[in-house]
Parts: sequence; C-alpha cells; structure tokens
Amino acid sequence: MLEVDEFESVFRSAIKEPYHYRPVELRSILLITDLDDSSSAALEQQLRQFSPVLQSPETLWQRLNGSDFRTTEELLRRVEQAAPELIISYRNLHSEAWRYPHSLGEHLDVLLNISTVPVLIIPHPGADYAAAHALQQTRSVMAITDHLTADDRLVNYAVAFCQPDARLYLSHIEDQQAFERMIEAVGKIRTLDTDVAREQLGQQLLKEPQDYINSCHTVLKQSHPQPPEVVAHVQFGHSLSEYHRLIDAHQIDLLVMNTQDDDHPAMRGMVYPLAVQLRQIPLLMV
Repeated sequence: MLEVDEFESVFRSAIKEPYHYRPVELRSILLITDLDDSSSAALEQQLRQFSPVLQSPETLWQRLNGSDFRTTEELLRRVEQAAPELIISYRNLHSEAWRYPHSLGEHLDVLLNISTVPVLIIPHPGADYAAAHALQQTRSVMAITDHLTADDRLVNYAVAFCQPDARLYLSHIEDQQAFERMIEAVGKIRTLDTDVAREQLGQQLLKEPQDYINSCHTVLKQSHPQPPEVVAHVQFGHSLSEYHRLIDAHQIDLLVMNTQDDDHPAMRGMVYPLAVQLRQIPLLMV
C-alpha cells in the first residue's frame, strides 16, 4: 500500500520546466467583420492602436467584410486563402444575437474550434456593453489557465500584447470542488492521513504554478529592457466567479486564454462560458 511519505514524494519528484520566452511576430492579420468596407477600415485603424504588437509597419493587414461571405463554409474558405497569423473578429457575425449574452454565433464558434490560428475577439462594434477602456490600451493584461505550468505559448502571447508599462497578471485557479473530491477519495484509503494529504497536496498544487510564474518574472526581466510587471494570482476557488472578480478588480484590458486542449479539438470546458459571458473586453484565444 502507498504510505504517506511515498504519497508526498510523488509530487516532490514532479520536475517542471521553467518559462522559456520566445517573441511573437505577427506578419499577417485578418480582420473579419459583417460591416461595409468603410466601417471595416475605420475599425482596422482603431485596432492598429490597441497594442504594440499590432502596430508593426511590416505586418500585412487583410479584411473580410460583410459582403465577402455569408455562410460558415465561405468564411472558412476565405480564411484558409488569407493564411493569417492572427484573426480578429467579434461575436454573432451576420446576426442580431449579439444583443444577448448567450452565444458566440455560428461563424465564430466554428472558427475557434477549427482554426489553429489565435483569434482576438473584440466587443461588437454595434453594442453598448463594451467597457470604457476596451480597445484603448493594453496596460493590464491577464493570462488564465487551470494548468499554467509550462504554458509558454500562452504567456508569450500575453507578453506580446503588453505595452512596455503594462501589468501582466498570470492567474491559476485550482478548482476547489475537484480538490475536495480528491481529498474525499484519499480519506477512504486507510493507510493515508487525510489531513496530511490535504495540507501537502494543496501546497504542492499551488507551488508548481507559483514557481512557474516566478520563472516568468525572472526571464522577462532578463529579456526585456522594459518588462511588464508580473503579478501572480494562484489560489483555490471557483474558476468562473473568481475570474470575473479579478477582471473587474484590475480593469483588465485583454484576457488571454487557451482555446483547446492538446488532445481535444473542442474548446476547453472553462473557456466557452468565459468567452460567451465576457463581452465587455477583448479576449485573445490562443
């Protein structure tokens, strides 16, 4: 039977890689709207000022306007032809459903599940629910995940969108309910001390993402003349409610999330409700 000291060693032996910085370069950006050409061009000009990574004169901007597609099949074909490195769009293209906080719309839903290209979802240009600071700056950027350790790609994209004086919030919320179920199962094993398991396992689950965030801070100080200020949020809680609280408390300008699991083509369980509910600020789905 597994003894308590062996149980502890399982987690102590897990060696996690530190953060590795790799610059993100966007050589081609595709803006998808259901607007006419003039309105789409005006939106493009606004977006170019949103973040330093969108301001490079070497970046090719392309647009798909409302008259360029109607069906999802047409949209996917045009996206494939454009071959962008970043897609920018908004919810409920060619639909009035953007008035309601219940869906992403057919076009964006399929695009997010199929595309391997990061998608920047912005507040709908015709809506009045956007935050006052939306699309104005990227001084406050948050990257979130439930497995932050060794998630270099997520962090690198968040860093790329930061202004030089930005705060970069790296957030890992360990699911409290899942942890309680785990401890309940441990309590049914007579040779394991439940109190010891709760304390040490809880500490380890938070230590690994905190160590990774510490390495992000160290590496970014070495790689950037003006690194963003890295702020850690590592705790137990209910993911959706806690992220809503953090976003409001820190007036987040951009939220960065992983779209899919490595072994599953559909959007991650936490990501879809956040993407649907958080309409007031831009979301970068990587």
